[in-house]
Amino acid sequence: DVFCAFDEESIYTYIFYRETVQGSRCTMTGTTKLPFAHFPLILHNGELTCQTQSGKTTNVRLTSHSFLEKPQDVAVSELVTSFKQCLALKRFNEAWAICRVVDKKDIWMELAKSALEHLEIGLAIKVFRKMEDVAMVLSLDEIQDVEDKNLLSGYIAMFMENYNLAQELFMASTNPSAALEMRRDLLNWDQALELAKSLAPDQIPFISREYAQQLEFTGDYGNALLHYEKGITKLPEEQDHDDACLGGVARMSIRMGDIRRGVGLATNSSSRQLKKECASILENIKQYGESAVLYEKAEYWDKAAAVYIKTKNWNKVGSLLPHVSSPKLHIQYAKAKEADGRYKEAAKAYEAAKDYDNVIRIYLDYLQNPEEAVRVVKETQSVEGAKMVAKFFQNLGDFSSAIQFLVLSKCNDEAFQMAQAHNQMEQYAEIIGDDCTPDDYSSMALHFEQKKQHFLAGKFFSKAGQYNKALKHLLKCPSSEESQAIELAIETVGLAKDDALTHQLIDYLMGEVDGIPKDAKYVFRIYMALQQYREAAKTAIIIAREDQSAGNYRNAHDVLFGMYQELLQHKIKIPTEMKQNLMILHSYILVKVHVKRGDHLKGARMLIRVSNNISKFPARK
Repeated sequence: DVFCAFDEESIYTYIFYRETVQGSRCTMTGTTKLPFAHFPLILHNGELTCQTQSGKTTNVRLTSHSFLEKPQDVAVSELVTSFKQCLALKRFNEAWAICRVVDKKDIWMELAKSALEHLEIGLAIKVFRKMEDVAMVLSLDEIQDVEDKNLLSGYIAMFMENYNLAQELFMASTNPSAALEMRRDLLNWDQALELAKSLAPDQIPFISREYAQQLEFTGDYGNALLHYEKGITKLPEEQDHDDACLGGVARMSIRMGDIRRGVGLATNSSSRQLKKECASILENIKQYGESAVLYEKAEYWDKAAAVYIKTKNWNKVGSLLPHVSSPKLHIQYAKAKEADGRYKEAAKAYEAAKDYDNVIRIYLDYLQNPEEAVRVVKETQSVEGAKMVAKFFQNLGDFSSAIQFLVLSKCNDEAFQMAQAHNQMEQYAEIIGDDCTPDDYSSMALHFEQKKQHFLAGKFFSKAGQYNKALKHLLKCPSSEESQAIELAIETVGLAKDDALTHQLIDYLMGEVDGIPKDAKYVFRIYMALQQYREAAKTAIIIAREDQSAGNYRNAHDVLFGMYQELLQHKIKIPTEMKQNLMILHSYILVKVHVKRGDHLKGARMLIRVSNNISKFPARK
């Protein structure tokens, strides 16, 4: 409601707000100069009708209503002033229109606050939705249907962070407990406790517990203890709450120096977490004995062992070790046992900590147990451990074992030199296997070349990629090594893919070098190594025919079948002669199979096929 008062010089505009958060109130909104000899008669929509001395009437626009209904007709610089006038006069429609033109967050917020102040919940929701303030929209939506004006005003005062006013309004409403809820939510525990005395005495223990938790967090342990004790209800249905309070009493008692009481409460509690918390507090104040006991009772084995280590109680540490997972603790225990000369226990602890180098050192230096040291090295592939074992065997004069562990420790140069110095090169070559560089292979090959060990020289020249030298030595091998030398020569030629080397090997196999032709199967393998499958197929047929003539039907079958599979895999046409021979040999083998299974009819059919080609089985004529 807008009204005016005037004197000889000025007109004073007032507005009366019937409903606001703070109740009804009246406010002056502006002052307008009154023209000389004008007498106010009627006020309507911001225009004051006055009577002049001549008896005529004239209109005066009040300064409080200088805004226009269409904000686009007002200069932008004047919009904010007009907006404030609209708010003062509760002209929210005009204020909304101006907000849309200005469209600034602070202007929207002023409109929202003014709407809340005047209990215009619907408008406030609309504004906050425009501002995308989801939390306020949801909060206001929950209270917009509240009929009790004091309760509604209390919630709005709370949203506007005027908590004292909110409390007054809540207390005057039909739901005074809302004041208590607000103080609890704000963590204003002193005020919450005062309110609870009159509003909800049954809530005092729960508020006391929450207050105590805050005091504990801020370090006010004395008052925290007091409120934890007040929080205990001794009601069976509130067992969880009482346990939490007793836990707080235990912690605060320890912090306040009453260690016996705190430890007793923690020990009697079923909560592992409480025992851990109390143990941690005790550890921090250097009460290690009680701390370790609580950690142990709570089954925090690593923490218990760590605290027992601080007290040098090695017997307790040892009893807990099977449960301890921390390598650091195992190592500390192992070092202590090593210092005491109890080396078996030290080795066991080092192994549990996965400190394998120290395990190996203990076995070698103190326990004289190289077998266990070797086991650990082989299981863990420890490089440093392998070096220690190698040195141990070297001191014993067991150079073969020393070389093995030098190789395992990646000390190939030292292993090579030791093998050379102690005539252990063959063992070194066997140990090194394929885990070597071309230069290392070349060094080994040169050593065997000097020793005139042609097979090994050829083998390592081949691994080094020196195929000419490799083939040269392989073809010089004595008859005792001829078979494996030829196999390796075929592999070398296959790797080299050099026509000259291929022809050199074929000439050797044909006997053109020493006048002694070698087994035709080697020629077949050369072609296979070179992936010359057609030539290999022709050779396979010849080999199978020779085996067949000698009565080696299984060998003949296997050669043809292997070649058949290779040709299929590489999508090469299979010669008809190979198919025919393989079918006949396969039928021959199946005869015995079917007879053993009692299928004589199939066996007879296979035998008929074989008898029709009896000329191919000269050994059976």
